Amino acid sequence: MKDVVLKYVIEEYVEEGGDEVSYDTPLISGGIVDSFSMVSLKRFLENKYKISIPDDKATPEAFDTVNKICVLVNEFLK
Repeated sequence: MKDVVLKYVIEEYVEEGGDEVSYDTPLISGGIVDSFSMVSLKRFLENKYKISIPDDKATPEAFDTVNKICVLVNEFLK
């Protein structure tokens, strides 16, 4: 799952030749993902993993790194 999320983030939000992104790279606080992008990332995760992430759980803190995103997604997997 980490690799899938990391690949999506890199393909969608990192400019070519941009900074290296790892599982612990700050995405939101680092300016890679903004609030609009966070919504599309949430939708991607919900569709990919057939889950529903409540809006109150989709916080900037929960989406700030690939590792944190995977913890959040695992919370809603059956």
